[in-house]
Amino acid sequence: MNAARSIRPASRGTALIAVIWLIAILSMACVAALRVVSFDMEIAGAKIHGFRAKQFAEMGVAVAANSNVKKTDPLLHRRNEDGEGYDAKIISEGGRFNLNALLLRDDKALVRSIFIDWGLDLDAAQEVTDALADWVDGDDEASLNGAEKNWYETQGRINQPFNRPFYSLDEARLVRGMDLVEAAKPDWRNWFTVWSNGALDANEASAELIAAAAEVSVDVADQVVEKVRGPDGIRDTDDDVPFQDAASVLALLGVNTTIRPDIGQRITVNDSTVRIESVGQAEGAKRKISMILRNRTGRPAVLERSEEVIP
Repeated sequence: MNAARSIRPASRGTALIAVIWLIAILSMACVAALRVVSFDMEIAGAKIHGFRAKQFAEMGVAVAANSNVKKTDPLLHRRNEDGEGYDAKIISEGGRFNLNALLLRDDKALVRSIFIDWGLDLDAAQEVTDALADWVDGDDEASLNGAEKNWYETQGRINQPFNRPFYSLDEARLVRGMDLVEAAKPDWRNWFTVWSNGALDANEASAELIAAAAEVSVDVADQVVEKVRGPDGIRDTDDDVPFQDAASVLALLGVNTTIRPDIGQRITVNDSTVRIESVGQAEGAKRKISMILRNRTGRPAVLERSEEVIP
């Protein structure tokens, strides 16, 4: 009897410990369940806010695509009482060099000079330029310093080059030697496009790009930019004075197109291709929609569209 009594307290202690452990396990399970539920709610909320942010971005695109909306129109920026809304921009694609156009009209001299200005030596600039030209031409005959099918096969890359114009600037990164260009000029894509009508729009381009196209100093090219800005010195305002023809631009730059017809082909005005960028925001979520649009003021055509999540 005494032995039985001495066992009971120990049994009760063991049972108490087991209950405590069970409570602890159940508590941890509840905490884990709450965290999972909270995480699921956050994901659901993020999806809802992201969807709403995308809707605002779509609204910005629709407004910017309207031919009556100017670049400085306040309609391009909207916020409601909760801070939700969009910010849209209208950017001319003509303010960049059309890489396809330069290569297809065999204006490799301009491409080569740009690369040299960025820090490549003459040999490297020639090699990259010829490789770019070989990529967009329709044959498999390599230029003097270029690269065609045989070279890419030695690198384990089949079915390259594509032997057609670039569909995007990302394709240009595949060309032999473009890694050198990217190392010398990480933002090289700000200089080029594949969507403009062809020549550089002097009403939209920076003085640096105009100088490269006309083979003049940046100070001389800045005269064009200053004239476009108008009396207030600010671009995209009511007093802007854009050029109505390329001949006026070339005359101001002092370019004789009889002697240099190649420079005359590089410059134009009033390119009809624009890039619309719209960022929508809702409850901390941001979505960006980019769209390339041609003939915004006439019969518009969408050339490219992309969406991205902004952290």
